[in-house]
Amino acid sequence: MRVLVATVGRPKHGDLATAIDEYERRAARYWPLEWRHVREEPARNRSPDDVRLREGERLLDAAGSSTVLVACDAEGTLMGSTEFADWLRAHREGGRDVAFMIGGAYGLSDEVRRRSTLMLAFARWTLPHDVARLVLAEQLYRAGTIGRGEPYHK
Repeated sequence: MRVLVATVGRPKHGDLATAIDEYERRAARYWPLEWRHVREEPARNRSPDDVRLREGERLLDAAGSSTVLVACDAEGTLMGSTEFADWLRAHREGGRDVAFMIGGAYGLSDEVRRRSTLMLAFARWTLPHDVARLVLAEQLYRAGTIGRGEPYHK
């Protein structure tokens, strides 16, 4: 099993970028992680739908042959940390690759949502891109500690 996180752009805020790097490093102790960044589509003279479409194509290309596509979206399913850890562990045991996709400033395209096996919400709020990425990295780390019975998750 491989866990891939495909995101539009790279972290832009220094302190958040540092925290993201730290949790990505921690999470990699538990899961075979790969992070792919796709280019942001310039929004000048383009509609939000067009930006989402182009970025969505890049995200799907970055996800490659992953068997389980997860669209990170505020309209998705909410899971507790233990539930998420169990879900992820089940996919590992099933040998299925999982790709999480985090959209850019305008969110995810309809095509990304349509092709996803799961739409996963971190909250019902719209989160800034870097904050969403930090939340996912931290939850991947937390899921690893839960799976090993380590005390971090308490």
